[in-house]
Parts: sequence; structure tokens; C-alpha cells
Amino acid sequence: MKNSLAAERRRKAVMSIVLTIVCIIYVLPVLTVVINSFKYNTFVKTDTFALPLGEMWAGFKNFVKGMTFGNYPFWQSALYSLLITVASTALILLFTSMAAWYIARVDSKFCRAVYYLCVFSMVVPFQMVMFTLSKTADKLQLNTPWTIPIIYLGFGAGLAIFMFVGFVKSIPLEIEEAAAIDGCGPLRTFFSVVFPMLKPTMISVGILEIMWVWNDYLLPYLVLDRTKYMTIPIHIQYLKGSYGTVDLGATMALILLSIIPVIVFYLLCQKHIIKGVAAGAVKG
Repeated sequence: MKNSLAAERRRKAVMSIVLTIVCIIYVLPVLTVVINSFKYNTFVKTDTFALPLGEMWAGFKNFVKGMTFGNYPFWQSALYSLLITVASTALILLFTSMAAWYIARVDSKFCRAVYYLCVFSMVVPFQMVMFTLSKTADKLQLNTPWTIPIIYLGFGAGLAIFMFVGFVKSIPLEIEEAAAIDGCGPLRTFFSVVFPMLKPTMISVGILEIMWVWNDYLLPYLVLDRTKYMTIPIHIQYLKGSYGTVDLGATMALILLSIIPVIVFYLLCQKHIIKGVAAGAVKG
């Protein structure tokens, strides 16, 4: 008995050490960004991992320079990122939840085919379709912050439908049948009965989609007209001076500003991700 307890303690100690090392590896890049955002550009290149002390300390000059650099204001990029993120997430949550409910309740070959196509889309690399996508977006005039959420709806539908279908299958069908007996049509049944019950998975999907869209660089870069519209990742990419020189201090400062909202949002909502995934995994 004592030997087994000692072995269990050793196993937990080893796991704690391993997980601590993994945590440090994941946190180190973020910590590097925080440290270098307060250094002058010269010291970012020569003393990357040193603390910003003494003559290295630039204060908030990098933040001011990054936000005022060039002719394109940073606040406008932040506004476009916020608009695209909110609109895209709202479209994904609304339409995929409705589609998932229909797929889960209508047992037909067509619904199963649509479901498997959505699941298959999750494994298709974006690089396979990005050139065709950019050309199609230009032809359909989907190259503005007000229309690009439609493209995000297509790319985000796979994961969302997969999670929603799993959760809808765990909802007793008798609840919807009772609503139908009371005179509710399909739309009223969904929005009055099913939609409120989807809250756990809705929060999980919303968090994942918000983090994806907010940090996405490649899709807006390919689709949007960069002379008119820039999201935060694109704005950071164009922090270049004469002859292509880059102020790494200002770049790190804007990167820090861009990741703070996502980190805070994730820390506040991470428990809902676990609940939503667990709820959607009851039935598959």
C-alpha cells in the first residue's frame, strides 16, 4: 500500500514538472512580446530576452508610435477587426445552429451528406482554395468589411455544425413535440425552445470563432482592398519605414494591444468552452 502511494506521488510530481515545462514553453513567446514592447528598437534586436531596464526602457513610446505610424489610423483597423469579428460570429452562430437542428432532426440521405461535407471541410487546408477564393470574392464583391463575414460563415460552418449537431442530439425530442402540439411552427419551436437550450454550445462556438476571426491574417489579406481596409494583423504587417525597415518595438507594442482583448476574453470564458464541448459530446 505504501509503495503504491509513493509511486502515485512520484507520478504526480513528474506530471507536474512536465506540465510546468510545457506551460513555460507556451507562455514564453507572449512574455517575449510583453518585454520587447517596452524596449527601444535597437535593444529588441540585440537583447531580445533581457528585461527592459535602464537605457532599454522606452516606456509607452512604442505604443504611441505604432498607433500613429503612417497614414492609416490604428483605431480604424481596430474598428474593422471588431466589425468583422462580431458580424462573422453572429452569422455563424445563427445559421449553423439552425442548420444543425435541421440536420439532427431530419434523418435523410441529404442531411447526412451535408453533415459529412461540413465535417470534411474542417480538414481541407485553406491554402488549397485561397487563390480561387480571392478571385471569387472580387467577382461577387465580397471584398469589404461588411461582406467578408459571408466568407467567414462558409469557413466556420464546419466546426460549428459539428458541435451543434452533437448537442442537439442530446436534447429530448419530446420537448419539441410538446411545442408542436401547442401550436408552434418550426421557426417558433427553434427560437423559443431549442435556441435557449443551445446556450452552452453557443458560448463555446462563439469563443472559438471570435478568437479565430480576430487573429486571422491570411483571409482579410487576400480578400480586402488594403488601400481602403485593414484589420489589426494587416496593420501590424505594414509597420515599415523607408527601405522596408521595421520598428520591432512598435510592432511588439501593437501585437500586445491586439492579443490583450483575446487573452482576457478567453480567460473569462474558458470554463464555458469545456462545458460546451462536453455537452456536445453526449451523443454524436
